[in-house]
Amino acid sequence: MDITIFNETFELLPQRAVWWKKHNMILLADMHLGKVNHFRKAGIPVPVKANEKNWEVLIDLVQTLKPQRVVCIGDLFHSHYNYDWELVGEFTRAFHHVSFELVTGNHDVLTHQQYNRCNIVLHGEGLRVDRFLFSHFPLAEPLPGVYVISGHIHPGVQLLGRGKQRIMLPCYYFGEHQGYLPAFGMFTGLSRIQPKMEDRIFAIADNTVIKI
Repeated sequence: MDITIFNETFELLPQRAVWWKKHNMILLADMHLGKVNHFRKAGIPVPVKANEKNWEVLIDLVQTLKPQRVVCIGDLFHSHYNYDWELVGEFTRAFHHVSFELVTGNHDVLTHQQYNRCNIVLHGEGLRVDRFLFSHFPLAEPLPGVYVISGHIHPGVQLLGRGKQRIMLPCYYFGEHQGYLPAFGMFTGLSRIQPKMEDRIFAIADNTVIKI
């Protein structure tokens, strides 16, 4: 599913990531790698398969799209160091021809040395590309001539299903000045958004992106 913003075309993927073909760039947010082990270490039973699925999807995206850049808009890793961080290093070394970049979010608390060791380029709290600003946190006020794409929210949209039951689905949200990407990580919650009439919403269901 394509969306056009400022005459630029972005492909919204059912894998909860965006393909910006013009720049050979994958955009995603809120991967929360390491979250499963973080909870299991605290004695909270969490299925390991949730972690495996994240890696399967990410590897498939990189192998299929062959990007030059992969930009995570915050919350790449959920916690302080645990063994899952070594998997990040293995991944970046396996795809050493790809630039892996991070706009830091509230969960990105590892030392710069750890990011450097895994060949991850840090951009602080924002990355500007053309007329777009990638920021983990949504901005309180619009920026003239700039469209902001952020994470952090884990947007979800509530729909009425069969039998009138209500279901919450992850979604892409695009307002007039700012958009939110769905959380890439499978083991994350959803925050229900309250869209305005002119907003554009794309839900993700059954490996399909659906315009609402």
